[in-house]
Amino acid sequence: MKQTFNVVTIVMADDDADDRELAADAFAECRLANKVHFVEDGEELMNYLLRQGKYESQPDTPLPALILLDLNMPKKDGREALKEIKAHPDLKRIPIVVLTTSKAEEDILRTYDLGVNSYITKPVTFESLVDTVKVLGKYWFEIVELPPENAVK
Repeated sequence: MKQTFNVVTIVMADDDADDRELAADAFAECRLANKVHFVEDGEELMNYLLRQGKYESQPDTPLPALILLDLNMPKKDGREALKEIKAHPDLKRIPIVVLTTSKAEEDILRTYDLGVNSYITKPVTFESLVDTVKVLGKYWFEIVELPPENAVK
């Protein structure tokens, strides 16, 4: 039996250009068909999700099926963005995976309290990052049933 998978967008919010580049390389290495869009901080993430600012001209772009979220970013950090997303009726169902360097118990507890779906400490090697991306791809796009893009609130 042949499986079919939806090609959906993933948004990664991370202020570190090197981490964004490594993630893009890891996604390419894994040959995931998903489009990955990168934003540099929580403010840009919210603008992307709400189609504001430079994203205002893209009102028909579908919402992402998954958000990868760093916690420690300028302007609006990941915790603030997570809180806003989970409080917004049109965004709250989007799965969010925290992908951060923080191993602090306080960050883990707080983000789960705010509604994060998973918490992953960033891998330190490229090979480990590729392995993590493979697992994320398999879990979120082959195993899990995601809510439909046009689901009623």
